[in-house]
Amino acid sequence: MTVYFWIIKVLTTGMGETASDFLAHLLGPVPAVGLGGIALVAALAMQFAVRRYVAWIYWTAIVMVSVFGTMAADVLHVGLGVPYTLSTPLFMAALAAVFALWYRSERTLSIHSIRTRRRETFYWAAVLATFALGTAAGDLTATIGLGYLGSAVLYAVAIAVPAVAHRWGSLNAVAAFWAAYVITRPLGASVADWMAVGHSRGGLDLGLGPVTLSWTVAILGFVGYLAVSRKDVQRDITP
Repeated sequence: MTVYFWIIKVLTTGMGETASDFLAHLLGPVPAVGLGGIALVAALAMQFAVRRYVAWIYWTAIVMVSVFGTMAADVLHVGLGVPYTLSTPLFMAALAAVFALWYRSERTLSIHSIRTRRRETFYWAAVLATFALGTAAGDLTATIGLGYLGSAVLYAVAIAVPAVAHRWGSLNAVAAFWAAYVITRPLGASVADWMAVGHSRGGLDLGLGPVTLSWTVAILGFVGYLAVSRKDVQRDITP
């Protein structure tokens, strides 16, 4: 994983958060969820159709998972009235179940081992669960007193823990990767929300639309660079 991966990953989490909220306000919750679901299916179909990593296809799928994962968490809370104190452990259990089934089937959770359709299916199920979990967890900490900026600081500190534990401790690379992967979601979403929401909610009041657009432009810039430079392509990996 290069630094570009983590930068784009955080950007997609924030963009997915504000894009989901923006679409829900613009179109209404039901049409927004329907549109998000269709776009997610199309993006994943395109991802499964290719036989190798293609930067713009992969990150398009990640963006759509981000948008739809946010919608899934919001539907539970806003639409069904499920509190974040309940949805957060529910999504955590869902992610644990995906990991358990994945490991039981394949005996590994390493992303470098994804060379079959089944493993790729497990991977995207895990990704979707991490986005839903991260959304619920970020909203939980923001609404229990930390606010969006406080949550961003909390998760910025938290994401350093698996890195330190892996580099100087005994945490293996796969566990460190997935721990950091989960935390990127509430980190990016908290920062984006802080930028977008009004001053009364402790934000910068930049608006959902402008924040979504600016983060999208940043994503396009980084993904475009990777598509051309191929700096994120690892070669000569032993099967």
